[in-house]
Amino acid sequence: MSVLVVIECANGEVKKSSLEAATYGSKVAQQMGTTATAVAIGDISEENLKHLGAQGIKKVLFDNDARLKNFVNLAYVKVIAAAAQKEASKVIILSNTNIGSAIGSRLAVRLGASLATNVVALPEISGNTFKVRRGVYSGKAFADVNLTADVKIIAVKKNTIEVGHETGEATVENFSASLTDADVAVAPKEVIQQTGDILLPEADIVVSGGRGLKGPENWHLVEDLAKALGAATACSKPVADVDWRPHHEHVGQTGITVSPNLYIAIGISGAIQHLAGVNSSKVIVVINKDPEAPFFKAADYGIVGDAFEVVPKLIEAAKQLR
Repeated sequence: MSVLVVIECANGEVKKSSLEAATYGSKVAQQMGTTATAVAIGDISEENLKHLGAQGIKKVLFDNDARLKNFVNLAYVKVIAAAAQKEASKVIILSNTNIGSAIGSRLAVRLGASLATNVVALPEISGNTFKVRRGVYSGKAFADVNLTADVKIIAVKKNTIEVGHETGEATVENFSASLTDADVAVAPKEVIQQTGDILLPEADIVVSGGRGLKGPENWHLVEDLAKALGAATACSKPVADVDWRPHHEHVGQTGITVSPNLYIAIGISGAIQHLAGVNSSKVIVVINKDPEAPFFKAADYGIVGDAFEVVPKLIEAAKQLR
């Protein structure tokens, strides 16, 4: 009865959030006196999956059905449920990502499982009860909840678990859930991939810009600083609404939620909707010429100054450091 970890892949690589989930899953397995098995779906090589041994995974069930190269909600749920049945898994670990949120509730219904999302710490195990701590109210508080069903699903919040680095490799086993054409009938006809070297939801550093940059012609400041720091770029909702930047870069309550180690906000006032999407960042740096900007109250570091004067100096300093 192994712990089952759901692995998400992008561009032929395991996502960082899934490496965190794998580490979490292997630690839960240690608590239970068992092993951790992963299930991987989509476009990735077996060689890359073997590296999950570094996160404590012993075996990987790999469904490389070409029809699952892009995310198909119900089909993914069917594959994971079949893997859980094969391994007799009573504990399933996944990342609290958009995909994790989409499949978690459906998987819980299919398996009759207890589900906890946004989990930030290892469970306290007492008999058949798991007590887990999860972030609530957009990260403003924590709630301890008991999972009492026979099957338990835990969605781990991004950037809360340090990725493990053990020795050894995982064994990879080809696996098929015997999907029918009906299972993938709602597969997308076209997928527009996010461009850039670093995916925003997975980024350790994010540089974000707001209306304080005055126009899209000045966005090179955000891009140049991001390049110098090895960061992803993002924007506030008003910037996306006026088409300065694409909506997939919008972070906030109605956009993407990020949890980087460093979040740099340039010319963003800090409305509560924006803060809800970034307040899990470990360090927040705010650059704004308005000393009364609300964002300063949430910042770890603040620079009161004109972005057009401050950011070029930061870019030069970052280049020298690198």
